[in-house]
Amino acid sequence: MAISELTCIYFALILHDDEVMVTENKNDALIKAADVNVEPFWPGLFAKALSNVNIASLICNVGVGGPAPAAGGVDPAEGASPASTAAPAEEKKKEEAIKEASEESDDDMGFGLFD
Repeated sequence: MAISELTCIYFALILHDDEVMVTENKNDALIKAADVNVEPFWPGLFAKALSNVNIASLICNVGVGGPAPAAGGVDPAEGASPASTAAPAEEKKKEEAIKEASEESDDDMGFGLFD
């Protein structure tokens, strides 16, 4: 991540911690006080992006989501339905058929990998 972006993120967090609204002017003041070189469009961009965002909620919900789905997309709490248990078997049969077809095509040419 670029230094300009990180600087604006940190300053937004500082302003939020002080319960001050994140604005372009406040970001500019912190940038000048810290004597950091930031591309001029970043403070305004962050101020506009955070104008309608609840920063406290954003901080508290980082990485929060539902549990990752189990293999095959079945939630462990729901259990496997009969249709979902049949699907892997069908896929296995298709894979075997493809594998056999590729082996036959090698044999038809008169050579194999280890001949």
